[in-house]
Amino acid sequence: MVIQCTDAEAYALLSANYGGLRRGSQEAAALRYTVGRQAGSRAFFLMRAGEGPLRAADAGELLFLFEKDCTIALQTLRHDLYFVHAAVLEWAGDAIMLVAASGSGKSTTTWALLHHGFRYCSDELGPVDMQTLDVYPYPHALCLKEAPPAAYPLPAQTLCTPSTLHIPTAALPSATCTAPIRLAAIFFGQYHPEASSPTVRPMRTAEAAARLFAHALNPLAHAEEGLDGAIAIATRCCCFALHTADLPATCTLVIRTLQELGHGAQHRGAS
Repeated sequence: MVIQCTDAEAYALLSANYGGLRRGSQEAAALRYTVGRQAGSRAFFLMRAGEGPLRAADAGELLFLFEKDCTIALQTLRHDLYFVHAAVLEWAGDAIMLVAASGSGKSTTTWALLHHGFRYCSDELGPVDMQTLDVYPYPHALCLKEAPPAAYPLPAQTLCTPSTLHIPTAALPSATCTAPIRLAAIFFGQYHPEASSPTVRPMRTAEAAARLFAHALNPLAHAEEGLDGAIAIATRCCCFALHTADLPATCTLVIRTLQELGHGAQHRGAS
């Protein structure tokens, strides 16, 4: 991907948010964008090669539109991958996926876990290779909708827009993954602020597959409209329902659950 910026503020925003994705030669880039400021206006424009321009009223909308357009374009380029709306972390050599509806604390839980030995792959996108069960990293800046609890304060490098907080990968408290990692476990999260403590329970394959299918981004690109893919992933991974509450306690519970699975998280059904 190549992004040509004609405005200094747009460049700073996109560089901070997508600098962790810098890889390889620009000549081989399949996606090319031009981003800048509309003449005589504070509004931004965004244009992918071959497509008409999109307009954003402010920095928050620019990042939202860019992320949306880029995610759709990636699914078109890599329709062989099963795209899940999820956060992905590395633990003891395995990929751990956090799946939850928007506003359920997925990214905040991800931010907290990065303080406890997990490595960062993504907080929004989990592209899974159905043959190998590898998850490809997508390390853009971690995005939060509100400030996290005091135990996990925001770094000074955090970018604030009218609606979101963006933590660049260079400011994360752990390393960032750059290569595909085998998926071993999936946690389906839901935040329960009234709960006194977090809980976790193993999920049956049917329930996990249904939940995974509901969060698939490109199901129509796969057999049986994506249901077979969800079943295949849920069958080969350890799946859990996670009710999050106090964040430090939630992190301790997730780590203990993974440790009880053995070295990393053992793959069910793996050859």
